[in-house]
Amino acid sequence: MTDSSQYGLLCRYAAAPQECRTDWAKFTKDYFLNRSTLVSVFLLIDASIPAKKIDLEYASWLGQNQIPMTLVFTKCDKRKKKKNGGKHPEENVNDFQELIRGYFQTTPPWIMTSSVTNQGRDEILLHMAQLRNYWLKH
Repeated sequence: MTDSSQYGLLCRYAAAPQECRTDWAKFTKDYFLNRSTLVSVFLLIDASIPAKKIDLEYASWLGQNQIPMTLVFTKCDKRKKKKNGGKHPEENVNDFQELIRGYFQTTPPWIMTSSVTNQGRDEILLHMAQLRNYWLKH
């Protein structure tokens, strides 16, 4: 694996050097733009904190490029301390949806999840089954 985009696959995004993150971003964006069989991108967003710039950038980029996506809000069982916003996950989800609304013709499907309580597990499995059925028909 010498190709720089393949090197990006080996990196953990958050802990990776800037060069690796740039390669990873280019690789994923090229993949999303050129994958003719792509049915939906699942964008995972931490609902226990206010929206992060990178989440908003990716959501808006997907919307501007008309790439179908599903918002998967994680950590919906948690509420961060006041210094990190102190909002309930539902408030952070609503805030995020309001911030990206202008980039989409229709609001992307969204699911609130928690790995601790299994919230959203059945909804994700059902949504994936529906996406699979859509893909099989088209």
